[in-house]
Amino acid sequence: MEHLKKFIATLPLFRNFSSIELEVLIKKSHVKTFAPREVIIPFGQPGRFLGVMLEGEAEAVITSKTGERVRLGLLNKGDILGEASLLTGEPTNADVIALTRCQLFLIPQASFSTFLAVNPDAVRIMAKTITDRLRSRQKNEEEKTRLEDAWRNIPDPYGLRLATASPEKILVINCGSSSLKFRYYDTADESNNVNGLVERIGLDDSSLAAESKKGKVCKAFKKTGYEEAFQAVVDLLTDENDGMIKDLDELSAVGHRVVHGGDKYNHPVIIDEEVAQDIRKFERLAPLHNPANLLAIQESQKLMPEVPQIAVFDTGFHQKLPSHAFLYGLPYEFYEKDGIRRYGFHGISHKYVSLQAATHLKRRFRELKIITCHLGNGASVCAIDHGRSVDTSMGLTPLEGLIMGTRSGDLDPSTVFYLKKEKGLLLEEIEDILNRQSGLKGLSGISSDLREIEEQANQGNQRALQAINVFCYRIRKYIGAYVAALGGLDALVFTGGIGEGSAWVRGLACQGLSHMGIGVDTIRNKTVTTGQGEIADISDEFSLVKILVIPTDEERMIARETIKILGYQDVTQVLKSQKEKKIPIEVSAHHVHLAREEMDLLFGPRSEMTHRSDLSQPGQFACEETIDLIGPKGQVDRVRVLGPLRGQSQVEISMTEEFKLGIKAPIRASGDLAGSPGITLEGSKGTCKVPQGVICSLRHIHMSPEDALSFGLKDRDIVSVRIAGERTLVFGDVLVRVHPDFRLSMHIDTDEANAASITTGMEGILIGVQDRR
Repeated sequence: MEHLKKFIATLPLFRNFSSIELEVLIKKSHVKTFAPREVIIPFGQPGRFLGVMLEGEAEAVITSKTGERVRLGLLNKGDILGEASLLTGEPTNADVIALTRCQLFLIPQASFSTFLAVNPDAVRIMAKTITDRLRSRQKNEEEKTRLEDAWRNIPDPYGLRLATASPEKILVINCGSSSLKFRYYDTADESNNVNGLVERIGLDDSSLAAESKKGKVCKAFKKTGYEEAFQAVVDLLTDENDGMIKDLDELSAVGHRVVHGGDKYNHPVIIDEEVAQDIRKFERLAPLHNPANLLAIQESQKLMPEVPQIAVFDTGFHQKLPSHAFLYGLPYEFYEKDGIRRYGFHGISHKYVSLQAATHLKRRFRELKIITCHLGNGASVCAIDHGRSVDTSMGLTPLEGLIMGTRSGDLDPSTVFYLKKEKGLLLEEIEDILNRQSGLKGLSGISSDLREIEEQANQGNQRALQAINVFCYRIRKYIGAYVAALGGLDALVFTGGIGEGSAWVRGLACQGLSHMGIGVDTIRNKTVTTGQGEIADISDEFSLVKILVIPTDEERMIARETIKILGYQDVTQVLKSQKEKKIPIEVSAHHVHLAREEMDLLFGPRSEMTHRSDLSQPGQFACEETIDLIGPKGQVDRVRVLGPLRGQSQVEISMTEEFKLGIKAPIRASGDLAGSPGITLEGSKGTCKVPQGVICSLRHIHMSPEDALSFGLKDRDIVSVRIAGERTLVFGDVLVRVHPDFRLSMHIDTDEANAASITTGMEGILIGVQDRR
C-alpha cells in the first residue's frame, strides 16, 4: 500500500489529500491488471470507476462508419480515465484497450466523490478538466453522435443486472400474511444467489423451500411464527456447509417490500423509527399486508441491528400521479382528513418491466410513453409518461380496476347498497364476496385460475368463455383509455402469470386497437416463450407500438432499489458536510423561448431580439418583446420572450395559467417537449400556432461542474431541497442540471413560490438524493 500511496500522492488531483484520506481511499479501491490487447473498458460501459494508470500503455479507439479502427489517444502512467462520467454519468464512448501489460488503480465513483467534495483544490482541478472536455464536445458533432450511440448501447442502463462497483450482498424480504418470500443476491458471484419461500406461517405444517445453483433445499417445521420463519432463512444462508455467508454482518443491506406507503413515500427509504411508525399508521389502508411487512422488518432489525434495512413501497411508483388522476368524486374533506384517494399497487412490477422495455428498445426511459399490464391473480394497468406513473387501475385498495382472480374490479358503488338492503348481507359478507368470491372465479363458476377457465372454454363451456371475454374487454378498455391519457404510445407491455402465459388474453386485449397503432403478430404471440430476463416482441410488422412480453421480477427490482439507496448514502454525507453552502432561489414567471421561424412570424422577417436585462444565467436575457398566449378557453397577455433564440419554441406556464388557457401542460424538464400541447402565439407583427411546446417546468437547480462536484452530484440527479421561511418546506423531485455556463440557482414557478411564501433571494439547502440516472 505504501508504494501505491506515494505514487498517487504525486498526481496533481490527489496532491492535497491527507495521508489518512489516501489510505482510506486505497482500502475502498482495488488494483487490476490487464494483458496486452485486453479490453479495459468497452464502448458503452457505464462509468462506475475513476481509473488511474499505474503502469503500461493503453489506447482509446473507436470504429468508424467504414469499419476502420481509429485511435483517439494514448493513456500512460499517471493518466486518469472516467472523469467525465463522474459528473455526467455517461457511458464510455470508446474502447479502451491495453497495448502493453497495464495496471490500473480503480476507485469506485461513489467513494471518490465523497473525498473529492471536501477537497476544494481537487474539485477545481477536476472541474477544469471536465469543463474543458464538455466545451470541446459542444464543438464536436462527431463526438456528440458517438456519445448518443454509447447511451443507446449500454447493456444495462438501469442497473437491473445488479452490477456494482464493489461487491454487495443483498437480502430481499417479501413477507405476506402467511408466507415469507426471500431472495439473496451476491453481485460479485451470481452462482451464490438463492431464491426461497417459507409457507403456511402460523399453521401446523409450515415449510421452507429454497433453490440455488448448489441445488434445492426443503424443510418441514412444526407450527412456525414470523420469528421462527426468519430464523429459518438466516440458518439457511449461514449454514456451515451449504450457506452463502459466514455471518449476517456480511450483508450490505436488507430490502423489504412494503405494500403501502401512503402518499408520503414515493421512493425507497432507509427504515428508522419514523418510517416504522408510518408503516404502522398505513396499516388502516393495507390491513392484510403492512402488519406482516412490519413484523418482518422488526425481526430483521433484531437479528441484524447493524445492517441497513431499506423499505421499497409497492405504492411508491404511483405517488407522483397528478391530482386529476388520484382524486375521487367525493367531498374533498374525505381526501384531506382521511386520505381517501387512488394509491395504486404493483408499482415495483410496473417500474421493473417498464425499465426493461426501455432497455430493450434502446431508448431513454424518461422519453417514452408506456402502458404496462400486470396480469396475474391480482391485475392492474399503469400508464407511464416520461418515467412517471400518471394513472393506474387499482385505487384506494387493490379491489378497483380490472377483473381479477377473485376480485370484482370496477363496480357501481350502489351494488353494495343493493346487496345490503335487498339481500340482507352484512358488510363483512359483501367485502368477502367482492374480494374473494368474485372476478374470474365468480363469473366462471369454475376457478380463479385462468388456465382452468381456458381449458373449459376450449371444451365449449359458455360461462368460461364469457368470463374470458369480460376479463379481456376490461383490459382492452383500460389500454384505450390510457392511450388517450398519454396522448400516444411507444410500448405496450404484458407481464405477470397471465400476461406472460396466455396468448389468448394478449390477443383479445389488443384486438381492434390497430387504429391506435397496436397490432399483434398472431404467430409470434402464440409461440412466445420467455425465461427470466428474456423479452419477447409480439408486434406485427405494421404495428407503430412495440408490444412486449416481459417476465416481472419484483425481488430483483427491490434489490436494485436497495443498492441505489446504499449508493446515495455517500452523497448524503457529502451534502451534510456542505450544509453551509446555500442555493439561491429564483422565482420564475411565465415566459417564452422562440425559434427563428416563430420569431419571424411574430415580429417580422429577420427580426432581432431587443435586449432588456440580463438574467442570472450567463448568456441569457429578457427581451423587450412580449407575446400573448391564446388557448381554447382564454388567453394570457404580455408574456416575456427570453433570449437567445432556440432550436425549438417552448412556452413555460404555471398550473394556474393552465386553467385560464384551457390546456393541460405536462411537468417536464426544459427541452423535453415531445407530446406536449400546442398553443397559438400572437406578436406585434403576426400570429402563429406551435404544434407542441407548452410545459410546466420541472423545478430544477442550475450548477456549474465545480458546484456539482463539491456537492457530490451528477447531471440529471433528482434531489430534495429544504427552503426555510414563513412556511419551511422540503421540495422533492428537483432536477440537477449541470453545464459549464451555469451559475448556482434553483428555479421554482410562481405557484410553488406563492404556496410557500417564497421570494427570489431566499436560499435552500440540499438534503438528499432521490434518484440518479
